[in-house]
Amino acid sequence: MLIRYKKNYEKIAMGLLSFMPNEKDLKKLQQTIKQYEEEKDKQLFLWKEEDIIGLIGVIQFPEKRIVVQHISVNPSHRYQGLGKRMVEDLAKLFPNDQLQPTSETASFIEKCNIDH
Repeated sequence: MLIRYKKNYEKIAMGLLSFMPNEKDLKKLQQTIKQYEEEKDKQLFLWKEEDIIGLIGVIQFPEKRIVVQHISVNPSHRYQGLGKRMVEDLAKLFPNDQLQPTSETASFIEKCNIDH
């Protein structure tokens, strides 16, 4: 289930974000988390089952467009369809918005085959 990011999830979120190729550096990770906390158009969602095991970060544009900026699943939970479920749930959260990838998330989003 997707839940909205809260400050008390910061360490978990940073750990999951660190699996993204461009988020390896600690200062970059801290900057990215700060953007999600402070910028109204950026939202971070966490995937929670028993534990938080995934995350998806988006930028929301006024013209009904959602850009998937980050998507990450804990390595021990990969290849179980969790990333696809996160994208599907995101599409349900924003039913009137067009989901779009960045160059970094494009290949994964295309595999999800979401009609949105």
